[in-house]
Formats: sequence, structure tokens, C-alpha cells
Amino acid sequence: MTTNQELLVGAVAYTANVVPIWEGIRDYFGDSDTPMDFVLFSNYERQVEALLAGHIDIAWNTNVAWIRTLRRSGGTAVALATRDTDLVFQTLMVARAGSGLSGLDSLPGQRVALGSRDSGQARILPLHFMAEAGVGADDVTLVIFDSDVGKHGDTGRSDLDSLRAVLDDDADVAAVGINTWQALTAAGDDTVSDLEVIWESPHYSHCNFSALPSLDPQLAEAWVSTLLGMDWGNAEHRRILELEGLREWKRPELSGYDSLVAAMDAQGISDHW
Repeated sequence: MTTNQELLVGAVAYTANVVPIWEGIRDYFGDSDTPMDFVLFSNYERQVEALLAGHIDIAWNTNVAWIRTLRRSGGTAVALATRDTDLVFQTLMVARAGSGLSGLDSLPGQRVALGSRDSGQARILPLHFMAEAGVGADDVTLVIFDSDVGKHGDTGRSDLDSLRAVLDDDADVAAVGINTWQALTAAGDDTVSDLEVIWESPHYSHCNFSALPSLDPQLAEAWVSTLLGMDWGNAEHRRILELEGLREWKRPELSGYDSLVAAMDAQGISDHW
């Protein structure tokens, strides 16, 4: 199928390297049958609104933004593609090495640091997994860091604030996304040298490319097929993939969002902040 229709993709500017990432992706699509351009938003709420209003064709959404898009569209929104790393995302509970804490059942009576209220990985899901383990908010002292609200935890700022609270003895445990922890450990950051993971959540799904059913299915499939063609073995493709934190684009696994849906429902999180 040859269309040459330029699609407009939305993304949130949560870090400085967002621009080279999307310029690289745009260039990759330039010679395909589905060329694209991108537009950056300051927060996910505005991006969701833009997608629903038809101002963009596709949105690179967090898991929270995806659930909101799904709800606001009456369940008709479509998840097109995701990163391999988004299919195995986790929340980690981190404490000082030698603390003696292990597992969620060791949390009662402890000070638990959580991230931004719109962060699935650092607040919404940690509270959900704690509740599933029988640990309620009243069983612990919550230390909250509402950093960079609107970015859904993408900046990692609230994760880092929570880890710092543990290091400064202002909290006993920090809930962080696995991406933040892996980035720190891979870099040999001194921040984590005195810390250890005391619990890992089950895998769940994170970001995806979201669209509305009004996007022509054949055009959407052609775009996704081109995206999935990015090859780690190609040096130019690898540069983009590394910047975006993946080795391979994948089809979404929608069951991976079940825990977040349950968490948002139980916590009364609406479709608007």
C-alpha cells in the first residue's frame, strides 16, 4: 500500500534528548510509505486532549495516559506498538543495605517514600501492590514527592527524590520504577551503592503508541509495520533505539495494563487530575 500521508505523532518533552529521539524517528520514516512528523507537549493531559480532539494522529503515551485515553474514548482507543522494555516494566521497593527488610509484608511501621501522584510506577501501582499484600496506607507512614506532575513519572525526578529520602534517613523504603534503578546501577552511581532492592513487582505494561479508531486501520498497520522494522543490527537504527531505551519495538500486550486499571479504579483516580 502506498499512501505517503504524513502522520502527526505526539510526545511529551520530559527530557532534553526527546528532540534528537523524535528527529531520528521522523528521519527513519521519511523514505517510507507512512512519513510522519512530531509535535511535543509539556504534559500528558494536554497530549491526551489533543489526540481526542483529532489534532494528532498518534500519541506516545505512558500507561496512565493510555488508560485515560481508553476511558475517554469509550473503550475504542487502539494501542499500536510498544517497546520491548515496556512489556516487562516493574516497580521496585528499595531500602538501605542491611536494613533487614524483605518483601511487602515487612513494610508495616516503616516510612515509605512514593513519587508523583500521576506516576504509575512510583505511586499508583506501589499503593496497589501494597494493598494486595494487605498493607494499607494507614499501616505505614507515607513520604510523598509530587515532583514534575504532568510527566507521569517519566523524568524520574520523584524516584530520585524518594531514593534520596532513604539515604538521608527521611524514609525507610522508596518505590521506584525499574528504569530509574537500572540507569543508576548501570552508571555505577554512588546513589545506589548503599541501597538494595527488597521487593520486585510482577511485570506490567508501560508506554504505548495510542490512536483512535478514526485512524485508517490500513494506514495504522503500515505505520506500525515500518516501526517494527527498526533493526538493532543497523547502527543508525540502534542509535535511536538506545536513546529511547529499547532493543526492539513490539506489539502491545493489553493484559499488562490490568493491574493499573484496578489500581486507578480502587484509588478513585479520575480521567482528569
